[in-house]
Amino acid sequence: MANLLNLQTTTFLPTPHSLRHTFSPQLPTHLRTTTTTTTRIRAKIREIFMPALSSTMTEGKIVSWIKSEGEKLAKGDSVVVVESDKADMDVETFYDGFLAKIIVDEGSVAPVGSAIALLAESEAEIADAIAKALDTKTPNSNSGSSTGSGLDTVENNEVPPPSPGMAVMEKEKEEKSSVSDHPASEGGKRVVASPYAKKLGKELGVDLRGVVGSGPQGRIVAKDVEAAAAAAKAEVEVAPKSAPVSDTTVELGKTVPFTTMQNAVSRNMVESLSVPTFRVGYTITTDALDALYKKVKSKGVTMTALLAKATALALVKHPVVNSSCRDGKSFTYNSHINVAVAVAMDGGLLTPVLQDADKVDIYTLSRKWKELVDKARAKQLQPQEYNTGTFTLSNLGMFGVDRFDAILPPGTGAIMAVGASQPTVVASKDGRIGMKNQMQVNVTADHRVIYGADLAAFLQTLARIIEDPKDLTL
Repeated sequence: MANLLNLQTTTFLPTPHSLRHTFSPQLPTHLRTTTTTTTRIRAKIREIFMPALSSTMTEGKIVSWIKSEGEKLAKGDSVVVVESDKADMDVETFYDGFLAKIIVDEGSVAPVGSAIALLAESEAEIADAIAKALDTKTPNSNSGSSTGSGLDTVENNEVPPPSPGMAVMEKEKEEKSSVSDHPASEGGKRVVASPYAKKLGKELGVDLRGVVGSGPQGRIVAKDVEAAAAAAKAEVEVAPKSAPVSDTTVELGKTVPFTTMQNAVSRNMVESLSVPTFRVGYTITTDALDALYKKVKSKGVTMTALLAKATALALVKHPVVNSSCRDGKSFTYNSHINVAVAVAMDGGLLTPVLQDADKVDIYTLSRKWKELVDKARAKQLQPQEYNTGTFTLSNLGMFGVDRFDAILPPGTGAIMAVGASQPTVVASKDGRIGMKNQMQVNVTADHRVIYGADLAAFLQTLARIIEDPKDLTL
């Protein structure tokens, strides 16, 4: 869970006619008057801000509100699920109170640091706080200053109106609508489900409105969806099926806006253009690696883990290839070898990170990789699981691609593109003709830090490890 709800305290003062012409040293200077009686601040709410869930996140999408308007909150409760450019994350509150008003509805996008909801201190203050929030027209200059990584508490006299473009859910609209537009709802009451359960429900065709949750406070979790799907399958007779219809068909000529993830990929790709890069290719014989893979595959070892392990061992001997340059004036020899591996996703890609790949045995590394892939596809990766890579692998060999170039991710020194291992006719040193399995690898590197000789030496070491992979299983 991410304790990342960023809230800003905003105090509501009585309207001018209710003031007693008083002076209070606790009030801001511009609200002080010349008399001596103190006016107590009664209504007080906090703005819940869109948090920054990653270093590249500039806006977030509300996947679902776990709590409903008027519901009581306790410190540490999960309040909302936010989709960042990398993952869906539950966001918790740092304060007790009541969820007074949801400003940004499910499915809507808001910039990092903008208000997405209001939190009241007590139930009696909800109505006044909402009225003040909807009536106010004075912008809050502090609302855009948050980084989303903590809490800023500032006293002000009014809550700012929603930023332009925000979807504001009016109270009257709520009263007229008996059922919300969110698929996990019934009778206007939201059915709470984890992001993975919602994704699984769509994949299995399970209507979450009819599922009873077994998670905390009745929350629907993945096993509830799987059980409902199994029960439905047992009850319904299988009818003859017609030709399958793809749900990935596109409407030709239609303009489709970027998703949150695609926006992040776009920004990173444009940023990479500012880095001077060069590319070096190498041919590696994989007969020994293929033989090893056949032996250990039954134990759960994946080819991705073998390649990551081999790469990490080569990086140990060539730390400059594992370095990074971020400011254009210096570079860092990274103290950890964290191999990020590109994974294709619907509408983009992610790079889950195998941390300390040089120190972890191949069996543990394989188990960790499978876990990361499952979390990536469920959009449940934590920031440290995708933003800590020091070297990147991109493997299209499983698609039969024999060679390609990869674009360098910002903040790293090199990325290696791995092609398919294919039977190739080769000549031995003694002039004989034979058949060997070979693959092409191409490394794209930051030329400010890494030079041609550095990459050549690294690839020679990598080839020796792959062609004699006895060290991979140690």
